[in-house]
Amino acid sequence: MVHEVAAAGFNDPADYEAARPSYPPEAVAWLVEQCGITSGARVADLAAGTGKLTRLLAPTSAALVAIEPVPGMRATFRTMLPHIPIIAGTAEALPLRSASHDAITVAQAWHWFDHERATAEAARVLEPGGRLALVWNARDRSVDWVDAIWTIMDRVEKRAPWRDHENWRDSALGAPMPGFGPLRAAQFFHTQTLTADGVVQRIASVSHVSVLPDAERSAVLEEVRSLLATHPAVAGRTSFDLAYRVDCYCAVRS
Repeated sequence: MVHEVAAAGFNDPADYEAARPSYPPEAVAWLVEQCGITSGARVADLAAGTGKLTRLLAPTSAALVAIEPVPGMRATFRTMLPHIPIIAGTAEALPLRSASHDAITVAQAWHWFDHERATAEAARVLEPGGRLALVWNARDRSVDWVDAIWTIMDRVEKRAPWRDHENWRDSALGAPMPGFGPLRAAQFFHTQTLTADGVVQRIASVSHVSVLPDAERSAVLEEVRSLLATHPAVAGRTSFDLAYRVDCYCAVRS
């Protein structure tokens, strides 16, 4: 079952597609190499959303299929990537045959899953030696004004299914992964340059903001806009660089 906040918050993905960051080339290259994603490789991009990662894997000429449970996300995906098949499904009940794929990729989503059930399903679908790749854009809070932005979000996301965005591995991957070898890890960094409106839209794309009542949502977004206009480090700027730490993981099906 899809988490209720994800199901509601991501069903109108206009802000998500427009304002969520992509992934840097070096992170994608690492995932492609670690997973052996080459021409003809059978790859399922799980919880594909609007295809932020899928479109970066397409140049490999792998045999890609996207899995996405939220109807609004699937509709946008089909608009953005009409040549790649996408089907409804969840991590806990993958609509794929056993031992049918060489790799499964999951971007920005494993923390929403039932870890034990999703791990078992990934192990079922992957052939022996297949790879499970996970990637997150984690919030880099090392800059004061960026930290202030995410501090607003700390209040909004207090009931989110993770402890914090800076320690994805602890919050999403702390449990064992039966059927897989040890996680290989790599870390990368990049920035997303946005206007003030773009930063506000980036915050609006967060599921826990999207599902707020209209008045509360408007208040949160106005607080973000006010911070950008008044924070000593960025007041008067016309562009803002949001920094991200990209956490990548790969495990081999035993």
